[in-house]
Amino acid sequence: MSTIHGNSEFGLATARRQPYSPLEAYWNAFREWRKRERLRAALDDLSDRELMDIGIARGELDYVARSALSADPRFTL
Repeated sequence: MSTIHGNSEFGLATARRQPYSPLEAYWNAFREWRKRERLRAALDDLSDRELMDIGIARGELDYVARSALSADPRFTL
């Protein structure tokens, strides 16, 4: 008895492409930094009560902005 359901074809790999030049690596790092800064600014605009509702203290904003982008795909700015 088989427990496999659905299509068993393999899809394309989703690995990131390695940057081929220092300029591209710099540009990608700059874009990630800008995303973190936009997230940090958006969180900073929230009141202490709103931050408390989502479980973040004001002192944790830098940590959340650094780690949230790599850990949670919902943070796309």
